[in-house]
Amino acid sequence: MLDNVTINQLRAFVAVCDQGSFSGAARELKRAQSAISHAINALESAFDVLLFERNTRRATLTAAGRSLLPDARGVIARTEEMKMRAVAIAEAGVPQVSIAVDTYFPRAHLIECLRTVQADFSTVAINLRMTTMQGGERLVLEGTCALAVTITDVLELSPGAIERQHLCDAQMVTVCAPSHPLAAIAGPISREEFGRHIQLVVTDNQPDAEKTQQGVASERQWWVNDLGAKHDLLRGSLCWGHMPRHMVEEDLAKGTLVELQRRAWHMRPLTFMISQRRGYSFSECETRLVELLGNRPASQREGRPGPA
Repeated sequence: MLDNVTINQLRAFVAVCDQGSFSGAARELKRAQSAISHAINALESAFDVLLFERNTRRATLTAAGRSLLPDARGVIARTEEMKMRAVAIAEAGVPQVSIAVDTYFPRAHLIECLRTVQADFSTVAINLRMTTMQGGERLVLEGTCALAVTITDVLELSPGAIERQHLCDAQMVTVCAPSHPLAAIAGPISREEFGRHIQLVVTDNQPDAEKTQQGVASERQWWVNDLGAKHDLLRGSLCWGHMPRHMVEEDLAKGTLVELQRRAWHMRPLTFMISQRRGYSFSECETRLVELLGNRPASQREGRPGPA
Protein backbone atom coordinates (compact mmCIF):
# COMPACT_ATOMS: atom_id res chain seq x y z
CA MET A 1 0.00 0.00 0.00
CA LEU A 2 1.20 3.53 -0.76
CA ASP A 3 0.85 4.52 2.92
CA ASN A 4 3.74 2.15 3.64
CA VAL A 5 6.20 3.96 1.35
CA THR A 6 9.06 5.44 3.37
CA ILE A 7 11.55 8.18 2.61
CA ASN A 8 14.39 5.65 3.04
CA GLN A 9 12.91 3.48 0.31
CA LEU A 10 12.76 6.48 -2.01
CA ARG A 11 16.34 7.38 -1.14
CA ALA A 12 17.40 3.81 -2.00
CA PHE A 13 15.55 4.03 -5.33
CA VAL A 14 17.23 7.32 -6.28
CA ALA A 15 20.66 6.11 -5.10
CA VAL A 16 20.46 2.97 -7.25
CA CYS A 17 19.57 5.14 -10.26
CA ASP A 18 22.37 7.61 -9.58
CA GLN A 19 25.05 4.96 -8.85
CA GLY A 20 23.93 2.53 -11.54
CA SER A 21 23.90 -0.52 -9.24
CA PHE A 22 22.58 -1.86 -5.96
CA SER A 23 26.12 -2.21 -4.61
CA GLY A 24 26.92 1.40 -5.50
CA ALA A 25 23.76 2.57 -3.76
CA ALA A 26 24.74 0.57 -0.67
CA ARG A 27 28.13 2.30 -0.56
CA GLU A 28 26.56 5.71 -1.13
CA LEU A 29 24.00 5.30 1.66
CA LYS A 30 26.37 3.29 3.91
CA ARG A 31 23.92 0.43 4.16
CA ALA A 32 24.08 -3.28 3.42
CA GLN A 33 23.32 -4.26 -0.15
CA SER A 34 20.61 -6.59 1.16
CA ALA A 35 18.95 -3.59 2.82
CA ILE A 36 18.93 -1.75 -0.52
CA SER A 37 17.42 -4.77 -2.27
CA HIS A 38 14.78 -5.09 0.44
CA ALA A 39 13.90 -1.38 0.14
CA ILE A 40 13.47 -1.63 -3.65
CA ASN A 41 11.35 -4.79 -3.37
CA ALA A 42 9.15 -3.12 -0.75
CA LEU A 43 8.78 -0.04 -2.95
CA GLU A 44 7.83 -2.12 -5.99
CA SER A 45 5.31 -4.00 -3.89
CA ALA A 46 3.76 -0.76 -2.63
CA PHE A 47 3.59 0.73 -6.14
CA ASP A 48 2.63 -2.61 -7.72
CA VAL A 49 5.12 -2.00 -10.56
CA LEU A 50 8.67 -3.11 -11.42
CA LEU A 51 11.14 -0.25 -11.13
CA PHE A 52 14.21 -2.07 -12.54
CA GLU A 53 14.73 -4.67 -15.25
CA ARG A 54 15.71 -8.00 -13.74
CA ASN A 55 17.67 -9.47 -16.66
CA THR A 56 20.50 -6.91 -16.89
CA ARG A 57 23.77 -6.60 -14.98
CA ARG A 58 23.34 -2.86 -14.45
CA ALA A 59 20.35 -1.34 -12.66
CA THR A 60 18.27 -0.47 -15.71
CA LEU A 61 15.03 1.39 -15.12
CA THR A 62 11.76 0.13 -16.53
CA ALA A 63 9.34 2.57 -18.17
CA ALA A 64 7.49 2.80 -14.84
CA GLY A 65 10.76 3.47 -13.00
CA ARG A 66 11.70 6.29 -15.40
CA SER A 67 8.27 7.84 -14.91
CA LEU A 68 8.40 7.66 -11.11
CA LEU A 69 12.00 8.80 -10.64
CA PRO A 70 11.29 12.56 -10.88
CA ASP A 71 8.51 12.15 -8.31
CA ALA A 72 10.87 10.36 -5.95
CA ARG A 73 13.45 13.12 -6.33
CA GLY A 74 10.76 15.72 -5.68
CA VAL A 75 9.59 14.04 -2.48
CA ILE A 76 13.17 13.81 -1.20
CA ALA A 77 13.84 17.47 -2.06
CA ARG A 78 10.69 18.59 -0.24
CA THR A 79 11.66 16.47 2.76
CA GLU A 80 15.08 18.12 2.89
CA GLU A 81 13.44 21.52 2.61
CA MET A 82 11.10 20.62 5.47
CA LYS A 83 14.05 19.52 7.60
CA MET A 84 15.85 22.81 6.98
CA ARG A 85 12.73 24.80 7.87
CA ALA A 86 12.31 22.73 11.04
CA VAL A 87 15.90 23.54 12.04
CA ALA A 88 15.31 27.24 11.40
CA ILE A 89 12.08 27.17 13.41
CA ALA A 90 13.78 25.38 16.28
CA GLU A 91 16.54 27.99 16.31
CA ALA A 92 14.52 31.16 15.75
CA GLY A 93 10.84 30.28 16.11
CA VAL A 94 8.13 31.10 13.56
CA PRO A 95 7.90 34.84 12.76
CA GLN A 96 4.27 35.92 12.45
CA VAL A 97 2.92 38.83 10.42
CA SER A 98 -0.81 39.47 10.35
CA ILE A 99 -1.65 42.63 8.45
CA ALA A 100 -4.71 44.18 6.82
CA VAL A 101 -3.94 46.45 3.85
CA ASP A 102 -6.32 49.01 2.39
CA THR A 103 -7.17 48.30 -1.22
CA TYR A 104 -5.95 51.79 -2.21
CA PHE A 105 -2.37 50.96 -1.20
CA PRO A 106 0.02 50.53 -4.19
CA ARG A 107 -0.30 46.84 -5.03
CA ALA A 108 3.03 46.40 -6.85
CA HIS A 109 4.89 47.89 -3.89
CA LEU A 110 3.01 45.66 -1.45
CA ILE A 111 3.96 42.56 -3.44
CA GLU A 112 7.64 43.53 -3.50
CA CYS A 113 7.63 44.18 0.25
CA LEU A 114 6.05 40.80 1.01
CA ARG A 115 8.51 39.06 -1.33
CA THR A 116 11.43 40.71 0.46
CA VAL A 117 10.11 39.74 3.90
CA GLN A 118 9.69 36.13 2.76
CA ALA A 119 13.31 36.15 1.55
CA ASP A 120 14.63 37.75 4.75
CA PHE A 121 12.60 35.51 7.09
CA SER A 122 12.37 32.09 5.44
CA THR A 123 9.97 30.64 8.06
CA VAL A 124 7.63 33.64 8.25
CA ALA A 125 3.89 32.96 8.43
CA ILE A 126 2.01 35.83 6.75
CA ASN A 127 -1.70 36.48 7.22
CA LEU A 128 -2.74 39.13 4.67
CA ARG A 129 -6.19 40.71 4.42
CA MET A 130 -7.23 43.29 1.80
CA THR A 131 -9.76 45.74 3.24
CA THR A 132 -11.47 49.08 2.65
CA MET A 133 -11.91 52.10 4.88
CA GLN A 134 -12.41 51.07 8.53
CA GLY A 135 -12.15 47.37 7.74
CA GLY A 136 -8.45 47.13 8.62
CA GLU A 137 -8.72 48.69 12.06
CA ARG A 138 -11.78 46.57 12.75
CA LEU A 139 -9.61 43.46 12.22
CA VAL A 140 -6.96 44.90 14.56
CA LEU A 141 -9.54 45.50 17.29
CA GLU A 142 -10.93 41.98 16.81
CA GLY A 143 -7.43 40.53 17.14
CA THR A 144 -7.49 39.00 13.65
CA CYS A 145 -4.61 41.22 12.53
CA ALA A 146 -1.85 42.90 14.52
CA LEU A 147 -1.33 45.71 11.99
CA ALA A 148 -3.40 47.57 9.43
CA VAL A 149 -2.48 49.90 6.59
CA THR A 150 -5.21 52.53 6.68
CA ILE A 151 -5.93 55.95 5.17
CA THR A 152 -5.53 58.91 7.48
CA ASP A 153 -8.86 60.47 6.44
CA VAL A 154 -10.78 57.38 7.52
CA LEU A 155 -12.15 57.89 11.01
CA GLU A 156 -10.58 55.74 13.71
CA LEU A 157 -12.92 53.13 15.13
CA SER A 158 -11.56 53.44 18.65
CA PRO A 159 -8.99 56.23 19.16
CA GLY A 160 -8.43 55.13 22.74
CA ALA A 161 -7.41 51.63 21.67
CA ILE A 162 -5.73 52.31 18.30
CA GLU A 163 -2.67 54.38 17.48
CA ARG A 164 -1.40 55.35 14.05
CA GLN A 165 1.94 56.31 12.54
CA HIS A 166 2.68 57.78 9.11
CA LEU A 167 3.68 55.36 6.37
CA CYS A 168 3.69 57.00 2.92
CA ASP A 169 1.62 59.05 0.46
CA ALA A 170 0.03 58.32 -2.92
CA GLN A 171 -1.21 60.90 -5.42
CA MET A 172 -4.87 60.93 -6.44
CA VAL A 173 -6.14 61.88 -9.90
CA THR A 174 -9.65 62.58 -11.17
CA VAL A 175 -10.53 60.49 -14.23
CA CYS A 176 -13.26 59.36 -16.58
CA ALA A 177 -13.48 57.43 -19.84
CA PRO A 178 -12.76 59.38 -23.05
CA SER A 179 -16.41 58.96 -24.12
CA HIS A 180 -17.77 60.51 -20.91
CA PRO A 181 -19.20 64.06 -21.30
CA LEU A 182 -16.64 65.51 -18.87
CA ALA A 183 -13.81 64.36 -21.13
CA ALA A 184 -14.99 66.77 -23.85
CA ILE A 185 -14.47 69.82 -21.63
CA ALA A 186 -11.18 71.59 -22.32
CA GLY A 187 -9.31 73.03 -19.38
CA PRO A 188 -10.10 72.95 -15.66
CA ILE A 189 -13.61 71.88 -14.68
CA SER A 190 -15.60 73.52 -11.91
CA ARG A 191 -16.89 71.60 -8.93
CA GLU A 192 -20.42 72.52 -9.98
CA GLU A 193 -19.93 70.87 -13.39
CA PHE A 194 -18.59 67.71 -11.74
CA GLY A 195 -21.70 67.72 -9.56
CA ARG A 196 -23.96 67.33 -12.61
CA HIS A 197 -22.59 63.85 -13.31
CA ILE A 198 -22.59 60.59 -11.35
CA GLN A 199 -19.54 60.16 -9.14
CA LEU A 200 -18.18 56.77 -8.13
CA VAL A 201 -17.29 56.58 -4.44
CA VAL A 202 -15.59 53.70 -2.61
CA THR A 203 -17.15 53.14 0.79
CA ASP A 204 -16.91 50.66 3.65
CA ASN A 205 -19.07 47.54 3.30
CA GLN A 206 -19.72 47.39 7.03
CA PRO A 207 -23.31 48.52 7.77
CA ASP A 208 -22.33 50.47 10.91
CA ALA A 209 -19.16 52.05 9.49
CA GLU A 210 -18.69 55.80 9.32
CA LYS A 211 -18.82 56.97 5.71
CA THR A 212 -15.78 58.94 4.57
CA GLN A 213 -16.67 61.70 2.14
CA GLN A 214 -13.30 63.08 1.03
CA GLY A 215 -13.39 64.46 -2.51
CA VAL A 216 -17.15 63.98 -2.98
CA ALA A 217 -18.51 66.71 -5.24
CA SER A 218 -21.71 65.27 -6.66
CA GLU A 219 -25.12 64.69 -5.13
CA ARG A 220 -25.47 61.81 -7.59
CA GLN A 221 -23.27 59.01 -6.32
CA TRP A 222 -22.78 55.33 -6.89
CA TRP A 223 -21.15 53.55 -3.96
CA VAL A 224 -18.95 50.51 -4.37
CA ASN A 225 -16.85 48.68 -1.77
CA ASP A 226 -14.25 47.37 -4.20
CA LEU A 227 -11.62 49.50 -5.91
CA GLY A 228 -11.36 47.06 -8.82
CA ALA A 229 -15.10 47.44 -9.48
CA LYS A 230 -14.69 51.21 -9.42
CA HIS A 231 -11.85 50.93 -11.93
CA ASP A 232 -14.00 48.84 -14.30
CA LEU A 233 -17.03 51.14 -14.02
CA LEU A 234 -14.89 54.19 -14.75
CA ARG A 235 -13.51 52.55 -17.89
CA GLY A 236 -17.09 51.70 -18.83
CA SER A 237 -17.86 55.46 -19.11
CA LEU A 238 -20.69 55.31 -16.59
CA CYS A 239 -19.25 57.75 -14.03
CA TRP A 240 -16.29 59.86 -13.01
CA GLY A 241 -14.19 59.47 -9.90
CA HIS A 242 -10.89 59.84 -8.07
CA MET A 243 -8.31 57.07 -8.34
CA PRO A 244 -4.74 56.51 -7.10
CA ARG A 245 -2.41 57.49 -9.91
CA HIS A 246 -0.42 54.26 -9.58
CA MET A 247 -3.56 52.27 -10.42
CA VAL A 248 -4.56 54.19 -13.55
CA GLU A 249 -1.13 55.15 -14.93
CA GLU A 250 -1.38 52.52 -17.68
CA ASP A 251 -4.96 53.55 -18.56
CA LEU A 252 -3.88 57.19 -18.88
CA ALA A 253 -0.98 56.18 -21.12
CA LYS A 254 -3.23 54.05 -23.34
CA GLY A 255 -6.11 56.53 -23.38
CA THR A 256 -8.67 54.18 -21.85
CA LEU A 257 -9.05 56.81 -19.11
CA VAL A 258 -8.36 60.55 -19.25
CA GLU A 259 -7.28 62.81 -16.41
CA LEU A 260 -9.62 65.68 -15.61
CA GLN A 261 -8.33 69.01 -14.34
CA ARG A 262 -10.16 70.50 -11.36
CA ARG A 263 -10.72 74.27 -11.09
CA ALA A 264 -10.19 75.82 -7.65
CA TRP A 265 -10.49 72.41 -6.05
CA HIS A 266 -7.45 70.68 -4.62
CA MET A 267 -7.28 66.94 -3.89
CA ARG A 268 -4.79 66.02 -1.16
CA PRO A 269 -2.64 62.93 -1.66
CA LEU A 270 -3.76 59.78 0.08
CA THR A 271 -1.78 59.48 3.29
CA PHE A 272 -1.35 55.91 4.48
CA MET A 273 -0.86 55.08 8.13
CA ILE A 274 0.07 51.96 10.09
CA SER A 275 -2.52 51.21 12.76
CA GLN A 276 -1.95 48.97 15.76
CA ARG A 277 -3.26 48.60 19.28
CA ARG A 278 -1.83 51.13 21.73
CA GLY A 279 1.33 49.82 23.34
CA TYR A 280 1.80 47.01 20.80
CA SER A 281 5.49 46.20 20.20
CA PHE A 282 6.55 45.23 16.68
CA SER A 283 8.49 42.04 16.17
CA GLU A 284 11.68 42.14 14.09
CA CYS A 285 9.76 40.80 11.09
CA GLU A 286 6.93 43.33 11.48
CA THR A 287 9.44 46.16 11.87
CA ARG A 288 11.09 45.13 8.62
CA LEU A 289 7.77 44.98 6.75
CA VAL A 290 6.65 48.41 8.00
CA GLU A 291 10.03 49.85 7.02
CA LEU A 292 9.67 48.42 3.50
CA LEU A 293 6.07 49.57 3.10
CA GLY A 294 7.02 53.12 4.02
CA ASN A 295 9.90 53.33 1.52
CA ARG A 296 8.48 53.25 -1.98
CA PRO A 297 11.20 53.14 -4.65
CA ALA A 298 11.53 56.14 -6.94
CA SER A 299 10.24 54.10 -9.90
CA GLN A 300 6.88 53.68 -8.14
CA ARG A 301 6.43 57.27 -6.95
CA GLU A 302 4.31 59.80 -8.79
CA GLY A 303 6.52 62.41 -10.31
CA ARG A 304 4.20 65.44 -10.49
CA PRO A 305 1.56 67.03 -8.30
CA GLY A 306 -2.11 66.58 -9.00
CA PRO A 307 -4.03 69.31 -10.83
CA ALA A 308 -5.85 71.83 -8.71
